Amino acid sequence: MDANLVAAQLFSGLTSAMTLFLVASGLSLIFGVVNVFNFAHGSFYLLGAYFVYQVVSVTGLPFWPGVLLAAVGAGIAGVVMEYVFLRRIYGRGGEAGFQILLTYSFILIIDDVVKMIWGTDYKSIERPESLSASFTLGDISVPRYDLVVILVGILVAAGMWWIIRKTRFGRNLRAISANREMASCLGVNVPLTLSLVFGLATALGGLSGALSAPTRTVTPGAGIEVIIGSLIVVVIGGLGNFWGAFVGALIIGEVTAFGILFLPQWALLFSYAVMALVLVFRPEGLLTRKGGA
Repeated sequence: MDANLVAAQLFSGLTSAMTLFLVASGLSLIFGVVNVFNFAHGSFYLLGAYFVYQVVSVTGLPFWPGVLLAAVGAGIAGVVMEYVFLRRIYGRGGEAGFQILLTYSFILIIDDVVKMIWGTDYKSIERPESLSASFTLGDISVPRYDLVVILVGILVAAGMWWIIRKTRFGRNLRAISANREMASCLGVNVPLTLSLVFGLATALGGLSGALSAPTRTVTPGAGIEVIIGSLIVVVIGGLGNFWGAFVGALIIGEVTAFGILFLPQWALLFSYAVMALVLVFRPEGLLTRKGGA
């Protein structure tokens, strides 16, 4: 087999893995700290894609400030959703059922809002001119934009690790995750922290959507496709496990990339097959200790 083709698929898989990781890590963070399974998380990916389209293609702002504004916009939308709606169902009897209904309803609401504002036509934006060419190493050629996306994903993973493990905010997150009432008694502002977690997690989803906009078509409904992929990732890595989301995204990214190379008609099946194997042999996820959260 051509080594250049294998290398190209490897980098393609890494690029997909990093965008998937950004969404899945936010989903996993919300579940691990807030104990909410946010079915609408893919909709913030969608918002990020449309926000960057708006500020770059319509307003004319440069690409990277547009990406930053798109992530911030998605984060603000997430905070509003948590503060105005989700906060009202915390601690209710049957909270899990309310979570499913409420977050699912937001998939439909955000999708319709996107259609009302931007219409149903496909949208697209150009890659930054400086990243439109490819990086060549010997006979291997990789799009520069893909390399930047991979780098951003790795930097975000390292930054999130630092925030969670080395900062006071991270200690508060871990305390709330372990025991919300005890954390409150120790002086942690739990409501504010939960809102910030939601904002941070949905900003990651928006960042993924903004970074993906130049390589994929921006269209309503994209959030549903993304949330399915993210669910597979968090199941493989372990629900609520940050590094599990990273490993799960790498596995699914590469499995899909090489599935397209060898058996393109069955490429989607491989992701589900991996998830099924994990559920059968290690249902708690690859990076979650047995008996752990």
